[in-house]
Amino acid sequence: MSAEYDLNDMVGTSFIEEQYEEWLRGTKEKQTYVTDQSGEVSELEEITPGETGKDLILTIDMDLQQKVEKILEEELKKEVNADSAYAVVMNPTTGDIIAMTGKEEENNQITDETHGVLYNSYAMGSAVKGATVLTGYETGVISPGNTFVDTPIKIPGTPTKKSYTNMGLINDLTALERSSNVYMFNIAMKIGEYDYNTKKGFNNPEKAYETMRKYFAQFGLGVETGIDLPYEATGYNGGVKQLGNLMDFAIGQFDTYTPLQLAQYVSTIANDGKRINPHLLKEVREPDHESGKLGAVIEEYTPNVINTIDMDLEYIDRVQEGFRRVMNGSQGTAASYFKDASYHPAGKTGTAQVVNEEGGYDYNLTLVGYAPYEQPEVAFAVVVPNVENSSSAINKNIGKRILDEYFLD
Repeated sequence: MSAEYDLNDMVGTSFIEEQYEEWLRGTKEKQTYVTDQSGEVSELEEITPGETGKDLILTIDMDLQQKVEKILEEELKKEVNADSAYAVVMNPTTGDIIAMTGKEEENNQITDETHGVLYNSYAMGSAVKGATVLTGYETGVISPGNTFVDTPIKIPGTPTKKSYTNMGLINDLTALERSSNVYMFNIAMKIGEYDYNTKKGFNNPEKAYETMRKYFAQFGLGVETGIDLPYEATGYNGGVKQLGNLMDFAIGQFDTYTPLQLAQYVSTIANDGKRINPHLLKEVREPDHESGKLGAVIEEYTPNVINTIDMDLEYIDRVQEGFRRVMNGSQGTAASYFKDASYHPAGKTGTAQVVNEEGGYDYNLTLVGYAPYEQPEVAFAVVVPNVENSSSAINKNIGKRILDEYFLD
């Protein structure tokens, strides 16, 4: 413990209390005494008044926070194939964290797992395909409207790679709406300068991986989000490997990211390419002990744009339209849950196949989104890792219930 504290002091040692301990702790009253030659106190010479700590006003909407926690608990109890879930809700234009929680279920007991929003990372699956398409635009390997034939891809030394169904000739919007893996594979091959027809190329793997990660980082994927909490994790960088792994990267099945990074990523898309610092502190105020009301504002948080995506707004608009179709299109992967929602959402589903302890496969089910589509006021990310059944809809159920609570309650 610091020399500034006494052994019996109460000190914030984690999360928001550790981050803002300097504001919260206050100062102690100090008394100076005069002693005589025998060491006895003869008089009190000086009193230096103490000061209580400041009041922190947070961005959390406590009513929504409690509702989101309840939603996660209820959905985990209903889904026997899932044992944990995370959700982040934030304002995409200000970075305000409105709700943030994680829950874990074991033996019918639900425990808090909120720290996992910052510290646990997962393969997020197709939810990141917006970043892949935008990377394709900016590198020039595709343009809006370009088409590829969605059919299985066979590369020497790599298992056949395909989408969940053969979609035929599709463009970028359909690729997002229907969540085509093959479209993303083609983007990765082109970034890696691999000619699929001749089966030649991919001579500079380091450059290809560096390019993908450079653009993903602009959304907050694989880098710190800048949240005002200590010791934020950045996920797992899988390094540089084969072309097949780069293709997996393009569909969210290679590098791993935290739920908070996923929320910042979709907020960046919702916010027309401006990546905002997510934060929990709204204001610092002087305490008013006499009235019990909020005191004067000492410090107020100002939204901080970390970076603006280095690409034309036309490209962002295109991916926003793709995300709108995911939730509203005739073949959208989340349309059956969101199509008739009055708050007009947009977003992207995700499923990542991951090896489990038995040598088989589990699935990370994810969902990102924002609403309303035209002028977003809220963005969210839902992550449900290690689900035994890929057909589970727990991610969509959680996301739908969160937006319903926000807009309709």
